Amino acid sequence: MSNRPIILGIVGDSAAGKTTLTKGIAQVLGEDNVTVICTDDYHRYDRVQRAELGITALHPDCNYLDIMQQHLSLLRTGQPILKPVYSHTTGTFEPPVYIKPNKFVVVEGLLGYSTRTARDAYDVKVYLAPPEALRADWKVKRDTAKRGYTKEQVLAEMAKREPDSEEFIRPQRQWADVVVSFYPPNDNTEEDPLLNVRLVLRPTIPHPEFTQIISNNTNATPAVRLELDRDMGKPVDVVEIDGHATLEQVYELEKLICSDMPNLKNICDRESNPNLGKVTGTTGETIQSNPLALTQLLITYHMLKAPQIRQ
Repeated sequence: MSNRPIILGIVGDSAAGKTTLTKGIAQVLGEDNVTVICTDDYHRYDRVQRAELGITALHPDCNYLDIMQQHLSLLRTGQPILKPVYSHTTGTFEPPVYIKPNKFVVVEGLLGYSTRTARDAYDVKVYLAPPEALRADWKVKRDTAKRGYTKEQVLAEMAKREPDSEEFIRPQRQWADVVVSFYPPNDNTEEDPLLNVRLVLRPTIPHPEFTQIISNNTNATPAVRLELDRDMGKPVDVVEIDGHATLEQVYELEKLICSDMPNLKNICDRESNPNLGKVTGTTGETIQSNPLALTQLLITYHMLKAPQIRQ
């Protein structure tokens, strides 16, 4: 079991940023070391069938959750799977593909924590929870640019899906070890591409000891803040990082996370890992985000620590 793959779950609603974060984590760990699985591939019905049946892709009955959890259990023990493939471009299914897990497996999608068996397969569980206004903006931009929808069609579909989002997607937040919420400064979704991040750290796994470093920050309005809060009724630590935080302002936090990854210092080295914290903006420009970099490093930290904690 010590040589089994480390499995990371990234769950959230449609257009919450799952694929962007997944790609970033894979780049940090080295894409040759990572197998990426999308649970959307386990849809039971194609796009036309869903429309005919009046069911959304967010509903558990629209997905083969039994096969998904069976495949996660196989991957956890290092065994290969024959994974179905769903194309978001065409809304149809393609031939299945043979998947052999690498050292790390990242599983992203809508319903990854929906069953106990599936949840037990993960070493680290992340839930993405951007503000709904920002998610709607992201979904409109993505689906009009990549999936051929009009803005009106996207908004209508979101309204149709809302009851299932409320009933089936958002409750999965309770199972996450880390809840990640990128949000715009001053609630402005349009003008500022550098988003803040709020990281809810649940005591389900041991996190780096941030208290001393953050409490030593004497600035009146520090770019990095730590507080105690409650999430879904349970006590949590919360780290907030401003979108405009400079490398100097986040250096101590980054150094603390990286100090426990001595055998993989290249992960923390900005020169050898130039993609750390980089994301493509809505107009195609490359944005350097220190909140994103620290989020990637924190999740990587937990993946590398997992063999010591959960053997």
